[in-house]
Formats: sequence, structure tokens, C-alpha cells
Amino acid sequence: MTYLGPQTILEKKKEYIMPCLGHFYQEPMQLVRGDMQYLYDSTGKEYLDCFAGVSVINCGHCNPAITDRICEQVKTLQHVCNIYLTDPFVRLAERLAEVTPGDLKKTFFCSTGTEANEGAALLATVATNNSEFISLRNGLHGRTKLTMSMTGISMWRTDPNPVGGINFAPNAYCYRCPLGKRFPECDYACANAIEDIIKTNTSGRVAAMIAEPIQGNAGIVTPPPGYFKRVKEILDRYGILLIIDEVQTGFCRTGKMFAIENYGISPDIMTMAKALGNGTPISAFIATEKVANTYTKPGASTLGGNPVSSTAALATLDYLIDNKLADNALARGAQLKAGLADLQKKYPIIGDIRGMGLMVGAELVHADNSPASTETDIILEEMKNRGFIVGKNGVARNVLAFQPPLVITEQNINDLLDALDVVLAQLPR
Repeated sequence: MTYLGPQTILEKKKEYIMPCLGHFYQEPMQLVRGDMQYLYDSTGKEYLDCFAGVSVINCGHCNPAITDRICEQVKTLQHVCNIYLTDPFVRLAERLAEVTPGDLKKTFFCSTGTEANEGAALLATVATNNSEFISLRNGLHGRTKLTMSMTGISMWRTDPNPVGGINFAPNAYCYRCPLGKRFPECDYACANAIEDIIKTNTSGRVAAMIAEPIQGNAGIVTPPPGYFKRVKEILDRYGILLIIDEVQTGFCRTGKMFAIENYGISPDIMTMAKALGNGTPISAFIATEKVANTYTKPGASTLGGNPVSSTAALATLDYLIDNKLADNALARGAQLKAGLADLQKKYPIIGDIRGMGLMVGAELVHADNSPASTETDIILEEMKNRGFIVGKNGVARNVLAFQPPLVITEQNINDLLDALDVVLAQLPR
């Protein structure tokens, strides 16, 4: 097969793609094939994928257990709108009611995480007849006007006229506490601040608070145990719904089917996308029956829950559960964090290691604790050259993000850590 090659793609991208879309690497490769935890470029070079398309390919690239079922469905019935009756989408809705926490039961299907968060916000306003929202600083919820307005990272807030009525609470970023406190002596001051916001910054007509259980784009910011219990207590006191955004954290990545399960609470509405289809575009928001039943005006999504995407999601759930990928996420995640901790002793540029399961971040810093953003890019480039695809995130883009397919092996993790050791050793000190 003849490939365009990276340089030609860059030229066409510059000419035909809007400039808002960037790319990783000074010398990017053209990816042409995937096989479970591996990717291959146009030259045939193999890469261990440690980012999974940003937490999408939890079951591995082109997993035959999933793709075979997709192909079978494509040849049978590819698409009808969900205003018609088909088997896969109701089966999937039933499965989601079974695997989601608490009393979450009724689902609306769409195509992207942004759509799911937008729909969840709409549902919250319908259910409560209120219109204000609380979000977290450094949270990321989408690219539509409302979800962008709910996003607490300025680089993603392109809209010069954001939606009003959205208040931002300090996030639970213990490494760089926005309130200058230390856990656990702080008594969850960042959570307690939500009550002050409700009392002083809002009209008292708050529909919901939206939060990621682990803030992915913020740098794998992981709240301490008990944080969400305190948050839920405060919200319940004021009749405010809790929307949990599991778009990046869901489907066994943190060692549980959903990350919020690690915190022992259940939301009123939950959103999901990315890994739900293992690369097939599908998203959903699910709510308790009481909340969901308020959504009675006509609503449909042309592509939401179509037969192919729903079949992919059903196959994905089967594979996650049958192959105990939550257990592998815990085991390999513990191995990865232990290995990073060993590297941290040798290389003080690793300032903090955080996350759960196979959603792990390593924040890189200078001696004065300022973000080592340039070094992060150098490390990513050198790791790519050695055949390892690592992500980056964080407000200062100084966090190495490890979010590989959950089929990754013990030897894969050892190889990744060995390569990172070599690359870190070559950095100027």
C-alpha cells in the first residue's frame, strides 16, 4: 500500500484543516495500523500505545472480539435513526443500567462526549427547573457553547462570549492546592468552598454541579478519598443534582467499571463516551428514573445508539468483563506507579505521581517546582523515537499521561519504564 507520508499529510492539513487542530511531536509519524496495545506507522515501525487515543481504546486496537461483531452488524443493518425500533440499543441501555452505580437506569444515546455532557446539563435544568451550574476549575467538558463555558481551562475556552450562570469551585488538586492547604488537615476545604459559592455567587437556582472524578486534561488530578462524599452531602442539602463526567475515566480504566465507584457515591446523572465503543463513535448520559422521567418533550439523536455503535458497545462491555480488564488495570497500574516512584528517586524532575489504575499522571517540574513543559515535550519526542506513545496534559502541559489499552502486559510496563529511565537520564541537569 502507498501512504501519503507525514510531510504530505502536514501540508494537506495546513491547507484544508482548521488551524485549531494541533498535533503531537516535532517530527510526527503517520499511523496506519493498530493491533491491541500496538500501533504501526507508514514505515512499519511498531509503537507501544500508552495513551489509547486518550482513554478510548480500552480493549485494544482492532480487537477481533469487537471488530468481528461490528462487521457482522454492518453487513446486516448499518443505520436507522433511533426513532425506529432496533435490538442493539435497548440491549445496551439495559446493560448500562446493570453496570452503572446506584440507581442510574434510563439512558439517552448520542455520538460524542460533548453531546453527552450537553444533554446531561439540559436534563438537569428540565428536572430541577433551575438554570445555574457549578463546575470545577481545570475541568474539561466539551467544545459546544455550554460545555465550553463549563470548562475551567482557559486554553479550551475559545468562545469569547461564554454562557453565564456558571460558577467555578476550586478543584481537589492536592499537589498544587488552589487554597494553599494540605490534605487531610484541610478538612476538604475545596469541597466546602462549594457551599460558599452556592450561598454567595449564585441566585440559589442551581440545577447541577458537573465534575470529572479524575480530571484528565487538567493533569490526571485525582481527588483524595472522601472528597465526593463531602461534595454530595453539600449538593443534597441544597437540592442540586450531581453530574459525573466519566467520558475519560469510564469502563474499567481506574480498576472499577466507573471511576466514581472508587469514591463510594452515586451521581444523579452520569455521562460516558470514548471507551464505550472502543473507537466507534458513541456516547450516552444516564440518570435515575426520577430525573430521567422529567425529559418528556420530543428528543432524538440521528446517529445516537445506531445499530453498529450499539453493537460495538455491547461487544466492548462483554470483553471488559469477560477478560477482567479492571483487575489488569489495577495490577498494571500499581506496577507502573511503583516504577515511576523508583524513577522519581533518581530524577527529581518527577514532582508528583497520581491517578488510579491505568490512568496515571507524572507531573514534571523544575527545582523551584515550576512546570517543566519544555522537558515534557522533549521526553514525549524521545519516547516516540524509541517506540512508545505517551500522552501529555495538565494546564501547563507538563504532565506525562499514561492511559494505555487495558490489555497491556507486565513486560510492556517494564519496557516502558526502562525506556523512560534512559530518556530521563539524557535530560540536562
